[in-house]
Amino acid sequence: MQPILIKNAQIVNEGKIFKGDVLIENEFIADVAENIIPQDNFQIIDANGHYLIPGAIDDQVHFREPGLTHKGNIASESRAAIAGGVTTFMEQPNTVPNAVTQELLEQKFEIASKTSYANYSFMMGATNDNLEEVLKTNPQNVAAIKIFLGSSTGNMLVDREEVLEKIFSSTKMLICTHCEDETTIKNNLAIYKEKYGDDIPMNCHHLIRSDEACYISSSKAIELAKKTGARLHIFHLSTAKEMELFRNDIPLEEKKITAEVCVHHLWFTDKDYDTKGTLIKWNPAVKTQKDKEALWEALLDNRIDVIATDHAPHTFEEKQNPYTSAPSGGPLVQHSVVAMFKAHKQGKISVEKIVEKMAHNPAKLFQIDRRGFIKKGFYADLAIVNPNSLWTVTKDNILYHCGWSPFEDYTFNSKITHTFVNGTLVYENNQVKDIRNGKRLIFNR
Repeated sequence: MQPILIKNAQIVNEGKIFKGDVLIENEFIADVAENIIPQDNFQIIDANGHYLIPGAIDDQVHFREPGLTHKGNIASESRAAIAGGVTTFMEQPNTVPNAVTQELLEQKFEIASKTSYANYSFMMGATNDNLEEVLKTNPQNVAAIKIFLGSSTGNMLVDREEVLEKIFSSTKMLICTHCEDETTIKNNLAIYKEKYGDDIPMNCHHLIRSDEACYISSSKAIELAKKTGARLHIFHLSTAKEMELFRNDIPLEEKKITAEVCVHHLWFTDKDYDTKGTLIKWNPAVKTQKDKEALWEALLDNRIDVIATDHAPHTFEEKQNPYTSAPSGGPLVQHSVVAMFKAHKQGKISVEKIVEKMAHNPAKLFQIDRRGFIKKGFYADLAIVNPNSLWTVTKDNILYHCGWSPFEDYTFNSKITHTFVNGTLVYENNQVKDIRNGKRLIFNR
């Protein structure tokens, strides 16, 4: 395998930006230095002074395989991911069948081993009656246990308190949760259905899946984690009220309770329902400007640890259904990094903080082996970002299997020019190479 030398990069790593070169040999970063002298057998890539960042690690995606492949599959969505500078993903268990046994979980790993363009792991799903299977999960090669504390896409709601306490108290694995209180949502939905029938206006979504529903569930999960000593990571926070539940006075490595925010909750508000409609219907719901501002504040002061996408494609036709039957979720993994670089241009976040929240912290939080940093001896999962390249999202450049994006017709001012996965150049100047060399993640636990 020919060594690759990336020259003239603005390297972003561990809170610093510095001009330098990176040498890749086989799958790994062999050297990081101010000036590496090329040798005759090197492939040289000139970064032209653009940013070189660790590939983003998305800790929450739904790639829809098996069982829902009319929406997307591991190949199509991981291909979109690497075009967006995302080199590693962790996929959720609510595929069909749900990944709630070790056999079903391993079937997903088998598919990915043959088809994934990016590095991968899959989460083991918990239900009301599969504790024995959950406890068989290997912490060294499975990302986490996933628990739905609110119903979303699929049928994996865990709503029996004795089961939850048993799971929390029985496993030392990281537990990831979707937190919305089902009773509150059902009561709210009944009120709006009585008023509107099935054709509820989209701008009621955040009132049905309300801030109260989120807070009740998140606070209960945190209380249970504190009671049992469980290691808890709460996905896709969406409300200002929930921010009081999280701490920023200890290092990430010492936190037992951590938090994630998704790009759409940092980007959209309830005002966007009028123009975007069901295309921005997510669970938890996009909420108010006040909530968005509170999420940004918590992200920057380190109460929130990770930025992810909850990438969840549905067909455009499915999204055109009335409110009560239109599915929740949307495709984001191709555009998450450039969306955050747009936020940087707007003065909301530094490039160093983007890298911290999208690469360093997921690697630390999940204890991923040798990924998420630009360091000698680490896997060469990298992306080059041109911070001054205008381009518009159109159907012609959307790579999701579903063929649409909530960012369609939006112009970004940063572009991913190159992506490397395990030391191989897999994306270059708008072209995805047909190289499916993603690896199963290993965790140092």
